[in-house]
Amino acid sequence: MDDLPDNLLCQILSNLSTKEAALTSVLSKRWRYLFALVPNLDFNSFSSQHPETMVQDQTSFIDFVDRVLKLRGEDHVSKFSLKCGDGFEDEDVYPWISNVLRHGVSDLSLHVSSSLVYWLPSKVFVSKTLVRLKIGPEDGPKVKLKNVCLPRLKTLNLDSVVFVEGEIGFAKLLSGCPMLEELSLRNLEWGYWGCCYVASKILKRLTLCCAHCDDNPKSVSFDTPNVVYFKYSDNIAHKYPKVNFNSLVKASIDIRMTNDQKSSVRYVSDDDEEREMVGNATKLLMGICNVKTLYLSYDTLETLNFCCEAIPVFNNLTNLTIESNQKVGWDSLPELLKNCPNLETLVFQGLTHIATSRLSLTHCPVKFLKILKFGEACDDDDVDMVMEIATINYFLQKMLNLEKLIVYYNTLIEEDLVEVSSQLQMLPVVASSKCKIQVISDSLGLSITLPISL
Repeated sequence: MDDLPDNLLCQILSNLSTKEAALTSVLSKRWRYLFALVPNLDFNSFSSQHPETMVQDQTSFIDFVDRVLKLRGEDHVSKFSLKCGDGFEDEDVYPWISNVLRHGVSDLSLHVSSSLVYWLPSKVFVSKTLVRLKIGPEDGPKVKLKNVCLPRLKTLNLDSVVFVEGEIGFAKLLSGCPMLEELSLRNLEWGYWGCCYVASKILKRLTLCCAHCDDNPKSVSFDTPNVVYFKYSDNIAHKYPKVNFNSLVKASIDIRMTNDQKSSVRYVSDDDEEREMVGNATKLLMGICNVKTLYLSYDTLETLNFCCEAIPVFNNLTNLTIESNQKVGWDSLPELLKNCPNLETLVFQGLTHIATSRLSLTHCPVKFLKILKFGEACDDDDVDMVMEIATINYFLQKMLNLEKLIVYYNTLIEEDLVEVSSQLQMLPVVASSKCKIQVISDSLGLSITLPISL
């Protein structure tokens, strides 16, 4: 190791946290300050705090960060990651952030408590060198944007960051990031927002996950023609004026009603007057109908049943994953599958659902059917498992092109795995003569594959 040049040793040390790299300073005089020259700095106060010595640990941590940054002098900082919770003061943290911004940091990650940094320094959003910016844990800091100038930023990940200017501040943010390719907003709260409008011709990956609350957003729009990946989780909006995802390849959709709205629609009898939709997801679905791989939560299935005028045709969809829940029915599933004419792979995350008489599949082109979490949500093992097998039997009767059924059954008992396989093999009517069944238990490390007898 002593024969290696300093720059190579620093590259090796950059794979460690700064605290771990500092341990090498005892090796020799040459190594004493070498750790401080590493371009990637990773400080984590949580890894060194103990309840009985918390104040002492915090003081030691502050001294350590101050010392490292002082030893670096004017050297360039490539990556700076800071994780610290309660007990620190903003006058400790702000100089650290200013220091690395001044020294041309390109990758900045801040995991700081809102009690520590109630207002995020605005200079974070004015940097000519930042390429990647990640901010916020749960209950993250607030931000009020004066100016945004991030000409090189390509990746922005904000978790629980509160925009006190709402959609106005968000618009400033987008306009100040002309090269942004990946945007992730998690645990977003609508308290300061009237609407949300995401518009970018450069953006390729978009994640918008809003916190669970009792309100529906008024208006949500997406004009993002080059996004290839889209993850969306929120209460259904009152309207979706514009939804443009012309290049979409993969999407995960979790739109839900509020608890009051769910109670209202679930317990209204068929004899009651027609319900007024709390929102309309039709335009949202039409905007993503070019997608090839799609994941739908159980909340989305229920929302589509009560808050969608018509499900559009998904001509390009080849892979569909459905999440199930024992409190939600599959009423919207038949129309959805009917409008996926080129669907090849269908995945169910569980089969438990509220059984209704509306499950009636017509032609379904699926070739590969996967059942995940088989038997996991069973309260009464015997009764519920019989219902799950009956559901699989129904699919086998209706899927004329089915080539393979894979059931993931994570039992710890080998006899149970064999029993389920035998029951599936003895199903009386199967529409596809090419279909084979595979039952897999990852817990046992076993797999049983068998052809179906016709």
